Amino acid sequence: MFVYTEGEVTEPDFVTYVIKNGTRKEPRHEIVCTVENRSAPTKRRKPLPLVEDALSKWREVQRAAKKANLKPDDWNWPQVWCLFDRDQHEDIPTAFARARREGIHIAYSHPCFELWRLLHYQNYTSSFGGVCDSAANMLRRQDGFARTYGPSVRTVTDQQAKHIMAGQLSGRFETARGHAQRLNTRHEGRADQNQWDPFSDVWRFVEDGLDVTGY
Repeated sequence: MFVYTEGEVTEPDFVTYVIKNGTRKEPRHEIVCTVENRSAPTKRRKPLPLVEDALSKWREVQRAAKKANLKPDDWNWPQVWCLFDRDQHEDIPTAFARARREGIHIAYSHPCFELWRLLHYQNYTSSFGGVCDSAANMLRRQDGFARTYGPSVRTVTDQQAKHIMAGQLSGRFETARGHAQRLNTRHEGRADQNQWDPFSDVWRFVEDGLDVTGY
């Protein structure tokens, strides 16, 4: 499994945490997951370039899988995922269309990944107006959030908050997934992903990509 993330810190931290702490649905099946673009420059971390880079990897691993006589319905057929946010990007629909046409998976959050983290604490249904800072600020104000960085920590900077601590996620996956699923039904039938505010289907990446049922 190969992952391309928009964020340089938070999303890779999340992937590492889930791999290390997740409960696998099929533990007999070995899942090898790598974040492929850890050193990518900022200009390659926008949704469309992210999908383009993922597509190059997808073509490469498909050739290798076919050479190994794997079939698309085999459990170990490779997957390539892109994790990106709405933020202020203008190419979201194009990135989605390209990924779907080529068979690349997307985990999408609107306005940003911090919404997915916030849903581990509370159900949130109001629009953020596309402003990620609003979601990030709300996350930092959650009861107990600051203490996950240390027992005496009372406030957390923007930079600190990019790092995911175990206490923010442990035992909360089902809660976050439930909040997200109910939230996302409000956008059914709306084709423009720019209008899915708020939205997050990171839980699909956890379950369908990493084969994890909880953490």
